[in-house]
This record gives sequence, C-alpha cells and structure tokens, in this order.
Amino acid sequence: MFIAMNRFRVNPERVEEFEKLWLERETHLQGLPGFVEFHMLRGPSEEDHVLYASHTIWRSREDFDAWTHSEAFRAAHANAGQSRREGLYLGPPKFEGFEVIQTISEQDHA
Repeated sequence: MFIAMNRFRVNPERVEEFEKLWLERETHLQGLPGFVEFHMLRGPSEEDHVLYASHTIWRSREDFDAWTHSEAFRAAHANAGQSRREGLYLGPPKFEGFEVIQTISEQDHA
C-alpha cells in the first residue's frame, strides 16, 4: 500500500475559499486502477496559515505513479495554477509519499 500526501499552508483569511475549491472539484479518482481512498484533512491553525493535507491511499506505488502520468491526473490538476488563487497558499504544496510497512485495524481484534 502507498499513501500520497500533499501539505498545504493556506492563508487563514481564505480558508472557506480553499475548502470550497476542494469540496466542489472533480477528483477523477474513482475507478482508477489501485485507487483505494481519498481524504482532505484540516490541521492546526497557526498565526500565518491553516495546515491542510490531501491523503490518498493507493494499492501500490506503481498504481500511484501510473495515475500521475494519466489523463485523469492532468484533468484533476488542470486548474491548479489559476491566478485567482494567488495569495491563497503560503508557498507550493509539499508532497510526501509513504510505503505502508504496518497496518492495524479494528477487524484485527475480531
């Protein structure tokens, strides 16, 4: 399993705009080989930003890599550089990719 995360530092005055963009966008993820689940996470608020992270779970790193080279990826990110978003973020998103080495679930106790 592979987890792909992007961290976003969002201008506190534009949190509603950021959340609206994410909640209303077309993800182009459903039905992709290896896609398991997506979460948008809201983290702590600092004086100059609110931290968010997109969290996508893939069956494998290879499935994630295939998505990043797909038409679905280009469609999902087509508006990423829109000028109206200037000042929305404090810098570019920071990507972090993780290979899962252990999973513990509620079903493990059953």
